[in-house]
Amino acid sequence: MQNNLFWIVPVCAVIALCFARIFFKTMMKESEGTDLMKRIASHVRSGAMAYLRQQYRVVGMVFLVLCVLFAWMAYGPGLQNGWVWFAFLTGGFFSGLAGYIGMKTATYASARTANAARRSLNDGLKVAFRSGAVMGLVVVGLALLDISLWWLVLNVFVDEPNAAEKTIMITTTMLTFGMGASTQALFARVGGGIFTKAADVGADLVGKVEAGIPEDDPRNPATIADNVGDNVGDVAGMGADLYESYCGAILSTAALGAAAFRMSPDVQLNAVLAPMLIAAFGIVLSLLGIFMVRTKEGASQQQLLRTLDKGINLSSVLIIVASFLVIHLLDLSYWICGSVIVGLLTGIVIGKATEYYTSHAYKPTRDIAKSAETGPATVIIKGIGTGMISTAVPVFAIVVGIILSFLFAAGFDFSNVSMGLYGVGIAAVGMLSTLGITLATDAYGPIADNAGGNAEMSKLGEEVRQRTDALDALGNTTAATGKGFAIGSAALTGLALIASYVEEIKIGLSRAGETVLTVGERIVNTTEATLTDFMTYYDVTLMNPKVLAGIFIGSMMAFVFCGLTMNAVGRAAQKMVNEVRRQFREIKGILTGIAEPDYARCVEISTKGAQREMVFPSLLAIIVPIAVGFIFGVAGVIGLLAGGLGSGFVLAIFMANSGGAWDNAKKYIEEGNLGGKGSANHKATVIGDTVGDPFKDTSGPSLNILIKLMSMVAIVMAGVTCVL
Repeated sequence: MQNNLFWIVPVCAVIALCFARIFFKTMMKESEGTDLMKRIASHVRSGAMAYLRQQYRVVGMVFLVLCVLFAWMAYGPGLQNGWVWFAFLTGGFFSGLAGYIGMKTATYASARTANAARRSLNDGLKVAFRSGAVMGLVVVGLALLDISLWWLVLNVFVDEPNAAEKTIMITTTMLTFGMGASTQALFARVGGGIFTKAADVGADLVGKVEAGIPEDDPRNPATIADNVGDNVGDVAGMGADLYESYCGAILSTAALGAAAFRMSPDVQLNAVLAPMLIAAFGIVLSLLGIFMVRTKEGASQQQLLRTLDKGINLSSVLIIVASFLVIHLLDLSYWICGSVIVGLLTGIVIGKATEYYTSHAYKPTRDIAKSAETGPATVIIKGIGTGMISTAVPVFAIVVGIILSFLFAAGFDFSNVSMGLYGVGIAAVGMLSTLGITLATDAYGPIADNAGGNAEMSKLGEEVRQRTDALDALGNTTAATGKGFAIGSAALTGLALIASYVEEIKIGLSRAGETVLTVGERIVNTTEATLTDFMTYYDVTLMNPKVLAGIFIGSMMAFVFCGLTMNAVGRAAQKMVNEVRRQFREIKGILTGIAEPDYARCVEISTKGAQREMVFPSLLAIIVPIAVGFIFGVAGVIGLLAGGLGSGFVLAIFMANSGGAWDNAKKYIEEGNLGGKGSANHKATVIGDTVGDPFKDTSGPSLNILIKLMSMVAIVMAGVTCVL
């Protein structure tokens, strides 16, 4: 039965990729509009592709070095599984491929969305949303296809006499390709974030505030770079980000299921297949939700939000039913479905809280706009305060989600740690099970933003610009909600990965010949030791200074990482501001529309800044877990992962929500409220939005990858750490 059920996974993956192709082909049949619209879209497309090619060269060199290291560990001292280097490579490849396809689609979709908006708001929404759905479906399709292929290959080649130990070896080996996905995602997020925010700051500060022209005005030299940045940061970066989140949730849960049911090989296999099957059914149900999204002319922001909610909510309700079916077919405890439901509800609560604190349809963002009456300082103060307060609901939601998902799976027994942590992993899978549609709402945002830019630069009618502005403002909220999902899933997955790290330590000890452990006064066989036994063996308690040292270093990592990426944006933005000022000063006739700005120079500045600045923060996330393992051992690494998870989650929510609220406060005024465009209030919110740009699009969303990458590095290096 379970072998037949497994084939549902690759079949659903192929269905996702087929529909992604259908949506892409349908979008390509739409007209790009006027010759000017086509030329602007072509500039953006060529700039985005040029940047991505350069980024992949840099990432490729890093991957080559790490692959050589992992191969040496496997074939030299035998400290690692021989499959790890190749698994690492494929994880990075598919993560990069998902981002590339999504970004390519977005660069073709923006002008077509603007042209569709000339007909109606619904036509514009449909083109943008279904183009965003290409990204969502490609991510889930490639992820499940990759997982399926590895499952089939390793079942053939892994040779273990004991069936239960073979399953554990397969799942922990598959988990390591998550490091490749996480490494690629971090480079994509950090590099893309630096690129887009350097351009955005230059376009806003010099164009809007100093020159008094719109952000997307063709007279603004940074406007093409800004539009390119939306694609490389918010589309390619987010796609790679959520690819690794999706894989990490499924693979860590599969590894925990293999460990929790090691004494019952048949049940063990079912527990491993459960997260894969839930994710597979989620693909089909996401498709149903995607087809539900449509709106009417003149819809308000709240009506547009309800339109997207309708699709997401339908998929979420149906995945609950599908989860019961999966658990029934696999003959697992129905209480595990409770963990799936908890994960879904936790994601919805985080999404709704994010929507409330970032959409200008609600009081918090309107209050930020109102604070502009006393200048930019109060806008910044109000935005920071709102962002800090906004962390309360997501944190409580995650706390309740962890406890309830643990208890449901553990049979309401806190001592049943292995099953409880399996439930937490299943909750993360539940939260991301409808990623096909939730990521579509996220990728839709930058497509709508670029459509608005194209409409402005092409001088389309006021009615068209109003429609694209409405779609753009909705995109700011959906992007913030998507970041909330990514960060929330990182919290649940991060806890599951810590448990998976202990399982990898167990395998590392067995590989090193350590067959027994002394746990207190007991002698325990290494392969039969529980998670609690390992915690005791390595003295993982708050009284151990190594654990405390790790917690402090992990907490510090979140802030240092944000500081490095914020400063990187600042340095690149300074160069962009100086370049835009130079062009206004030296190229006569730009502001009168007689001369065309040097767009390529601005794209080049952002590209060089991003390539140079993204390397050190990304490598730091790889080096620190290795260094802590060498110095403080297993206890220090567990402390590091716990500290990074706690501080990183809260800081990421704060930064993403502050940035989203500042952006939509500006949009609220641009709609004609509190003085409208060009007023002193508008300029104050532009400055607030400029501060928030690296918050929400560079540092904040990169933190959830940092959390998981440090865990993945620890897992891959466990064979070395456990023998120190």
